[in-house]
Amino acid sequence: MYKENRLPQNAKEGLLFLFIVSIISVNTIAPLIMGMQLGFSKENYIETLKILPIMWVIVVCLVKFVAGPIVQKIMPKFVGQTDGFNARVLLTIVLNVTILSVLLTIIGTWVGTKQISLEPFQHFFQSWFRNFGIAFWIEVLVAQPIARFVMVKIHAARDRKLEAAQS
Repeated sequence: MYKENRLPQNAKEGLLFLFIVSIISVNTIAPLIMGMQLGFSKENYIETLKILPIMWVIVVCLVKFVAGPIVQKIMPKFVGQTDGFNARVLLTIVLNVTILSVLLTIIGTWVGTKQISLEPFQHFFQSWFRNFGIAFWIEVLVAQPIARFVMVKIHAARDRKLEAAQS
């Protein structure tokens, strides 16, 4: 069976891929959202940096235990045998970002304000559309391409080692 060199091929690579995407995403999406919501200033950025470790843990847990399983379950309903790599990746990103942005629009507000309130529900749609847009474009243009590039490099190095060992 053909293995796609742009994607993880074992659990260790899967964790590395998740680590790369999540670190890039959390360190770009959260500051952009906070900047748009509260204004772009050094003080707001420093406050955002304080919550990033907590948000990173939350994001990784949501990806592994909520979004990932849901996307794996519904992907077969949408993809066909002839759908290519890019179509599958784009659909995966859309589904993951949709699920995560809905959850993180609520949870991120609670973490950022350090209180559980109804505020994220009161402004949900205007916040969610903005958050989805930011997260989608960061994933499509930055985080996912970098993670796939790293996978290609890892697989190329592995293949070179295998060829050298066989010679």
